[in-house]
Amino acid sequence: MNYGPNELNRRAFLGRSAGGLGALALSHLFGSGHIQAANAPLPGHHRPRARAVISLFQHGGPSQMDLFDEKPILNTYSGKPYPGGDLEVHFDKQAGNVLGAPYKFSPRGQCGMHLSELLPHIGSIADDITLVRSMTTGSVDHESALRIIHTGRFLAGLPTLGSWLLYGLGSENENLPAYVVLADPGGLPVDGERNWSSGFLPALYQGTAFRSGPSPVFHLKTPKHLSDAARSNQLALLSRLNREHAARFPENTELSARIANFETAARMQGAVPEAVDLSGESAATRKLYGLDNPVTADYGRRCLLARRLVERGVRYVQLFLNGQPWDTHDKNAERLKGLCAATDQPSAALVQDLKARGLLDSTVVLWTGEFGRLPISQGTDGRDHNRHAFSLWVAGGGFKSGYVHGATDDFGYKAVQDVVSVHDFHATLLHTLGINHQALHFPHEGRESSLTDAEVTGARIVPQLLA
Repeated sequence: MNYGPNELNRRAFLGRSAGGLGALALSHLFGSGHIQAANAPLPGHHRPRARAVISLFQHGGPSQMDLFDEKPILNTYSGKPYPGGDLEVHFDKQAGNVLGAPYKFSPRGQCGMHLSELLPHIGSIADDITLVRSMTTGSVDHESALRIIHTGRFLAGLPTLGSWLLYGLGSENENLPAYVVLADPGGLPVDGERNWSSGFLPALYQGTAFRSGPSPVFHLKTPKHLSDAARSNQLALLSRLNREHAARFPENTELSARIANFETAARMQGAVPEAVDLSGESAATRKLYGLDNPVTADYGRRCLLARRLVERGVRYVQLFLNGQPWDTHDKNAERLKGLCAATDQPSAALVQDLKARGLLDSTVVLWTGEFGRLPISQGTDGRDHNRHAFSLWVAGGGFKSGYVHGATDDFGYKAVQDVVSVHDFHATLLHTLGINHQALHFPHEGRESSLTDAEVTGARIVPQLLA
């Protein structure tokens, strides 16, 4: 039956039928605005080495001198006043003496990379990673440091790295979100959804959060009382109404974007359940990621899911932890031991699995927090924040393997050799993905804004990090 414009318009149809169209709630995942990047991959500025990124983000600031940056002098001076001059201390009233490093380091791999005994599995992939020991950032406060590592700027409300990548490179699978967030089932990280916000970019470019369990996205499944044929008929009618409505307002690009979002939501109904179904993975793969161990099972499951998503063309996947567990203001040694027990094996397994499947060359795996820790104690057994030095590691996607970059002073307080700012790292990462960081921009508040804002930050590519 054909309805005239006065008999059944789009708004009336949706108002009367909302109970049977639960899938439409997916639209909030995609927002509105540009649709170019949702439709197809874009060419970038030069030939890329990588096409995808998996970010294993470690909220709270992992202690570099206890995990990645061996400093024997800490144990020599443990319990004594810090002899190196003034320190920038966040919680100054709790500042104590030098705190020793409780765990042993040893050389790993053919490259001889020195790593903590808490990281035996990451040690086993030492020859596949680039370890940067000379990272610096611009803030000693969690929220603002998180904004810098994710968006490149101190201020709130800006697009995250994943949003910039999607804006610049587009999607490789029209049936899945190009930017997926695998949040901790225990809760959101500090600063919540702002960690994957699209900021002033159209909402289409924000991260799509997948939950743990069999229903990763709300309202994705067809209601049980609807048959497949009924759902198909509903969507076909909705599509026709949308097109007729859009034809009456051809100048409304936001409307066109929303229509595209509904269509993507419909396609996700088939693609997402298959992508998140781990039942077909081999016993060996499940064991590799630690799914047989309750300590590693949760993080391992999300690392394995990240691999499955990039296999299927997802551009950017982020793993987050609940709260900020690496913020070791007390019980530093004890808490590091537990965190490494949960994350070390799955993190290494992800790199090993990608490599075995021929995907590591085209996928960047990034392990980082927002800043580092101080060489002195906070209270009796904790470490305070430190923006002057932290470590991160990265594997695949054109980064140099088995390589250690930069150095800190004797106490691990300050980066002193081959210093790399967060902005420099962003520029380098974009380069491996085929993007010129100075050419990726978007008009905002009367100027062309970008991730690195190189004219202000001095961001530069660090060629030593690249193979």
